[in-house]
Amino acid sequence: MILVIRFIGVLNAAIWLGASVFFTFAAQGTFFSPEAKATGLHPFWPGVFAQLMIGKYFHFQSICAAIAIAHLLAEWVYLGRALHRLTTGILVGLFLVGLLGGLIVQPKMKEMHFIKYSMGPQYKPVPMTPEVRLEAQAMFSRWHAVAMSVNVVVLGCLVFYFWRVTHPPDNLRFVGSTKFRS
Repeated sequence: MILVIRFIGVLNAAIWLGASVFFTFAAQGTFFSPEAKATGLHPFWPGVFAQLMIGKYFHFQSICAAIAIAHLLAEWVYLGRALHRLTTGILVGLFLVGLLGGLIVQPKMKEMHFIKYSMGPQYKPVPMTPEVRLEAQAMFSRWHAVAMSVNVVVLGCLVFYFWRVTHPPDNLRFVGSTKFRS
């Protein structure tokens, strides 16, 4: 049972960190690359595709954080490993970032993207004043900058969490180290 719990924790941390690095450094810029612009699509569409991917990314973040919290609790119950405040706090924070990103940031960025290109929710052009469009573009840029800054912090936290999962402390709550001395 101990090996299964440990394997699930390491596997979750590895997938979570790998997906986050891939999303941040490879997938995110793909929609706005010169190759994507060469397809001839209107600039509105790469943003729509990126928004769809960002929504899935926040959902994925929440699922991985929930698995990590469940893993932490399983180690606490089955192995008697004490809960560390820093690790627990980071996991709860990452879970909240995933939820807030999916429920607040992504919908707000989607709305600003629609307004920026004078599109309605059904991808139909609607009349907008240039001032409203410029304000939406500026607001979108601010939200995007905040989201990218938080993503860098998330990556740092994931590296720390991956290190903690792959190098667990040896202090178990119910077994003292003096019990094994000769």
